[in-house]
Amino acid sequence: MDRIKELGDFGRELGCPIVRYQEPMSSHTTFHIGGPADLFLTAPNADALRKLCRKAADLEVPLFPLGNGSNLLVSDGGIRGAVVTFGGDLKKIALCSETAVQCGAGASLASLCNFAKEHNLTGVEFAWGIPGSAGGAAYMNSGAYEHSMSEVVTACFHVTARGESGTLKGAELGFGYRRGAYSDNGCIITALRLELKRGRREDIAARMEELYARRKAKQPLELPSAGSVFKRPAGHFAGALIEQCGLKGRRVGGAAVSEKHAGFIVNLGGATCADVEKLIGVIRETVQRETGVALECEVKKVG
Repeated sequence: MDRIKELGDFGRELGCPIVRYQEPMSSHTTFHIGGPADLFLTAPNADALRKLCRKAADLEVPLFPLGNGSNLLVSDGGIRGAVVTFGGDLKKIALCSETAVQCGAGASLASLCNFAKEHNLTGVEFAWGIPGSAGGAAYMNSGAYEHSMSEVVTACFHVTARGESGTLKGAELGFGYRRGAYSDNGCIITALRLELKRGRREDIAARMEELYARRKAKQPLELPSAGSVFKRPAGHFAGALIEQCGLKGRRVGGAAVSEKHAGFIVNLGGATCADVEKLIGVIRETVQRETGVALECEVKKVG
């Protein structure tokens, strides 16, 4: 039997609510770019995810975990192997104590922020408006407005490539700028534990709205993108360097440097991965030549 079909059939046996073949990844990324995945599944809980990992390893089928599809550039040729998303219990959020929250990796950051607000907990307002999942945010230590996930995440629960459960806590999480231990260890985060602080719901809501207004005023939220394309270079801001080089509005095919914020590449319609990659090359080459600063991509290329 074909290995992809065997893994798909196994997913159905496990109760995966979505099992699809040749699924266009453009439908699952904030960039609206990406060719088909051989197999696309949604795991309903951590046990099913463990079993999927084990089966995929036995079949030698690569398994790629997908959150909300932000900060991601998928190849026009798609993804060979399987893509697994998080459903059911993997999206649940619950209180562990008065100030501790356990959040499924598949929960959106918006859901996490709203949950914290409703329970009068402060500490994650900075994430309001970031279009990612909680697991993805912990994976890359997402941050904004001088705050990041490393300040609030105390533990991550995971599944290894062989389907074994594990946990990393405290310093083991290895958080740095836009990275952490999960950037390299090949494990899939299933849930995270956060330690927040008591606050007033009105103050939390006001802070969330203030930060979202700042984000909306400065970022091209009205167009598909993968968020900020480049990491912040030491002593500089990538967007400012790109604008300084006169690259605002520079276009390759359907991809363009945002007129609103030069740190973003936007999909004006029909952009391909090849368009984006070529534009990234133009930006990096120009900025390096004119300013001497080497820009490093923050967006993850897959496929």
